[in-house]
Amino acid sequence: MDFQALSAAVQKGKVKEVKSLVNQALEENTPVKDILEDGLIAPMAIVGDNFSANKIFVPEMLMAARAMSAGVKIIEPLFSESGIEPIGTVVIGTVKGDLHDIGKNLVSMMMRGAGLSVYDIGIDVPDERFVEKAEELNADIVALSALLTTTMPAIGDVIREFERRGVRDKYHIMIGGAPVTQAFAEEVHADCYTVNAADAAKHAKEYLIKRKAG
Repeated sequence: MDFQALSAAVQKGKVKEVKSLVNQALEENTPVKDILEDGLIAPMAIVGDNFSANKIFVPEMLMAARAMSAGVKIIEPLFSESGIEPIGTVVIGTVKGDLHDIGKNLVSMMMRGAGLSVYDIGIDVPDERFVEKAEELNADIVALSALLTTTMPAIGDVIREFERRGVRDKYHIMIGGAPVTQAFAEEVHADCYTVNAADAAKHAKEYLIKRKAG
């Protein structure tokens, strides 16, 4: 299958077209791994680059992410028999006291679009919940979101909870949100701060690939 049409449909956020083309690819016996990597993940990398270059904005990126997710949903049941494994596992949530989820949701979709397995544990998440879920899943990355200046300190509380339980070094902790800065990330000893969803997904993928390579 020529993946140009599927790639274009993902980038333009055309959900129905993406579903149709993915089903067509399956009917043509196209390898599921190729559909995922060349038809769905590759265009999301382009979307991320375009967003970072201010060629597109949040609504367009969100539409593309939803279209990609629709395609993934069709082929996901076939992953195990095709030998497809995620490049890593992420636990993501909005910290305690913060009820915002748009940014978190976008980061989740972009990370899934980069080939990661993402477990979204929601909003207003207690500190211990992040630790418990990360331990349960043997996660690689923990991503913390805060949209309010008043809830930023909760990011530090979560990181300290990981330290208190003696498991801080097991996880790469990423943080983000409108009021969050690199200086704050350094202050609370986070491993990474990114300014937007595209950069978060790119960093997570690069980190996991580099770690896997040793």
